[in-house]
Amino acid sequence: MLISPAFAQAADGAQQESSLLVSLAPMILIFVVFWLLLIRPQQRKVKEHRAMVLALQKGEEVATAGGIIGRIVNLDESTLTLEIAEGTEVLVQRAAVTQLLPKGTMPKGITKDF
Repeated sequence: MLISPAFAQAADGAQQESSLLVSLAPMILIFVVFWLLLIRPQQRKVKEHRAMVLALQKGEEVATAGGIIGRIVNLDESTLTLEIAEGTEVLVQRAAVTQLLPKGTMPKGITKDF
């Protein structure tokens, strides 16, 4: 009589484990989909931005997060100097550069060659 309840409890425990796994499966599936659709593309975008910022060179035309378009006249480790108009230079952080523009994007007023 004591042995039967012990087997019944063991079977009940195994059933609870499979029930727990089945109840966690949707949460695991949601996390996988979330990772594939949101986290992974964002990590790739950050990696591409970091590579672009590190590869900046003097004379390239860039756009900043604040909407300023300028030509790079000086580079530093963490900052760069942009010429936004003839004789007007601003100092910005490298991380503020959001886009590398094709040559000739700057208005005609800035035609200095580097």
